[in-house]
Amino acid sequence: MADTPRRLQVAVIGLGRLGTACALALLDDTELALAGIVRRPNAPGHAPGRLQRAPVVGHVRELATVDAAFVCVPAQEATDVTLALLQGRLPVVECAALEGAALARHHEKLDDAARRHRVSAVVGAGWNPGAWSAFVGAFERLIPRGQTVQQRHPATALHHSPAAAAVDGVRAALEAEIGGTRYVYVELAHDSSLDTVRERIASDPLFVGVPTQVFTVDDVSGLEDREHEGVVLERLATAAAGQHASLLLEARFDLHDFAARAMLDAARQVAGLPHGAHRYTLRS
Repeated sequence: MADTPRRLQVAVIGLGRLGTACALALLDDTELALAGIVRRPNAPGHAPGRLQRAPVVGHVRELATVDAAFVCVPAQEATDVTLALLQGRLPVVECAALEGAALARHHEKLDDAARRHRVSAVVGAGWNPGAWSAFVGAFERLIPRGQTVQQRHPATALHHSPAAAAVDGVRAALEAEIGGTRYVYVELAHDSSLDTVRERIASDPLFVGVPTQVFTVDDVSGLEDREHEGVVLERLATAAAGQHASLLLEARFDLHDFAARAMLDAARQVAGLPHGAHRYTLRS
């Protein structure tokens, strides 16, 4: 019988909402393990819930075995915390919500430190930057000449839609209007067809002439949870491209859970990367 492969021991630096999501995800992973949690000295001594048995320390060197670290601190602290870990020659995965020039400076500093200390790091391994950027890039490669429309619609922007809910085949509905387009989320009645409901909504006088996207959900009440984020990404080919191609991504998710999934994916990559800091990419 073959020996079970050793799980990569990952320390989580910070235990806010992101750190908690990462630590819980590590508990359930088959390839990675939670080595421990690093918190500020004045933070509570024990982690909550399922994390109560996890070691909680004030510095990563207090943990017995650490193969990599997740940086889950506020964005303004991410550069300094990550630099300190790289100086200790510890592979790092981080997902600071930086953009533009700030992200470029952040990456440059980490890349210089990682090369100097002969260690690898993955930068921007979250939702944005991270997975979202990968989706946008894929859409733009598949339709190279066109227009990209990105819309963010947090759950709190959704409101009940009596007009859509009154359509035959719809049990309940929420909608949001963003950039002149209506996004309607319907809970279908038993044996209803989404295509049929879309046609009925499109022909309703209140929706005629208004660009409308209709999506089905199991329970519209779940969309009213303030912890969830909603995004729509659309790529439309230009007329000059000689085609009428379009791609549409509609997503609803918990930001911290998704960022944690991206960080676990990056942790599986980091050990095999050359020394230096690398931008996160989705890999099969």
